[in-house]
Amino acid sequence: MNKTELKGNWKEQKGKLKQAFASLTDDDLMFAEGKQEEMLGKLQVKLGKTKEELHKIINGD
Repeated sequence: MNKTELKGNWKEQKGKLKQAFASLTDDDLMFAEGKQEEMLGKLQVKLGKTKEELHKIINGD
């Protein structure tokens, strides 16, 4: 997943993540330009998932 893929469908993916993981807040899912890796790192820690697992969840794989 590259920045364009994540940014392009982020609103849809954000909703899916919040449904799947009730503990996530809007602050956890804030996507700022150039901060993708930082956000994904925070999600990894909070959810106990690997980067690969997050990519699969976000992409719906």
